[in-house]
Amino acid sequence: MIMKKQILLASLCSTVLLVGCNQTADKAPTVPAPAKTETAQEQAPAQTEMDENTLLTVNGEQVSKAMYGLYFQDRMRNVPDAQNSPQMQMSVLNELSNVLIVAQDAEKKGIDKRPEIQATLTLLKAKLLTQTVIQEYAESHQPTDEQIKTYYEAEYASQGNKEYKARHILVKEEEAAKSLITELDGGADFAELAKTHSTGQTGKNGGDLGWFDPAQMVQPFSEAVVSMEKGSYTKTPVQTQFGWHVILLEDSRDTEAPTLDGVRGDIITKLQQQSLAAYMQGLRDESTIVFNEMNAVKAQPADSAGAAPEESKPMDDSAATEAVPAVDTSASADEAKPASE
Repeated sequence: MIMKKQILLASLCSTVLLVGCNQTADKAPTVPAPAKTETAQEQAPAQTEMDENTLLTVNGEQVSKAMYGLYFQDRMRNVPDAQNSPQMQMSVLNELSNVLIVAQDAEKKGIDKRPEIQATLTLLKAKLLTQTVIQEYAESHQPTDEQIKTYYEAEYASQGNKEYKARHILVKEEEAAKSLITELDGGADFAELAKTHSTGQTGKNGGDLGWFDPAQMVQPFSEAVVSMEKGSYTKTPVQTQFGWHVILLEDSRDTEAPTLDGVRGDIITKLQQQSLAAYMQGLRDESTIVFNEMNAVKAQPADSAGAAPEESKPMDDSAATEAVPAVDTSASADEAKPASE
């Protein structure tokens, strides 16, 4: 029901905003002029009263080329198969005029003074400014070739290592693993045993793990693999947090470190992230952030082991990036529901 109401409301809004949008001239200019009407609200002042960047005014509020351009691009993205024609340009300009007319009426009614509206406008402004300054900062702080080379030498140049190709059989009990090893000693096929007994996801593929770097595996498993000879299987089960493993090492190969050109893009991204993180930390260090103690998380009772929790207090600055104070949001719970509900 909520979804149907939202769709109906959106449809109604679109219909209202399109009122007057067919007031197009036969041949609209590339940068459209306002449609001529008899209403006083749409009578534009003399052209000499507007600068060249103003397309029209709506009750004295200027509609600049930049504002129109942004609105037009947004509409073109949201209209399937939209064509950039003079008629489309005029229609969108009239629609933008209607948006401003309705917004002005909302301001007259004091809607813009509502706390939730002011909070939304403040947040939208902050997000736009943040996005812009971060983009400009990143563009003006590109890593140098020397920084890229230094990072490569420290993080990539020594990555040459070995990869291993192995199979494994995973079972829950040690005795079951020992029994499988006994069968292998008697000449049983490893892949067939894996298909029959392994509880791991690779069991259906005969326990095949493909090629992997030991660092990808949990430590007891990787330690066993690197100590084995090709073609051998573990004579004693290997325990990990997943259960008990019987491992067959099929092959191994040396790997080379990636080339600088091959990872240059990744390095640039990581260096930019480091630079942005340092920029952000510098701003935080220069800022004063004070949390309202009334919204601090309340102290909890001692846990079952008898340990008393840490005393409730507002978070310090270092924790602010990982958590936020507990705030009662129940008043806006209905508004936060997704449209599908």
